[in-house]
Amino acid sequence: MSARFTLLTAALLGALAVALGAFAAHGLRSILSVRLLEVFQTGVDYQFWHVGALLVTGLLQRQYNSRALKVGALAFLFGIVCFSGSLYVLALSGVPWLGAITPLGGTAFIIGWLSLAVSIFQQEKLHADSGER
Repeated sequence: MSARFTLLTAALLGALAVALGAFAAHGLRSILSVRLLEVFQTGVDYQFWHVGALLVTGLLQRQYNSRALKVGALAFLFGIVCFSGSLYVLALSGVPWLGAITPLGGTAFIIGWLSLAVSIFQQEKLHADSGER
């Protein structure tokens, strides 16, 4: 994923998170049980956090476009789709087996954060090797 695509995706997913949060607060409160509303809100919360991670990743890609950053961006995107997406569908449908998809998204989030850490370590090593600080 390019820096431009990462940043554009983050911006669009951020807008979607706001819309979904408002939908939950105003449109679903009278329809869903408290438990399913909490499930939906968890999806919104994780989407917001990982949109932030995508934004940071995209900004770093503009300065230093490493393989680790590309992997991280893809992992964050996959995590949002699988983790938050499965929670949205679970809350709206009530189909419990959809919860089995959620851990795949959580694993992708972990991979994204670890990839971000690897990239930062590689950048620091590059700067140290070149005498920059």
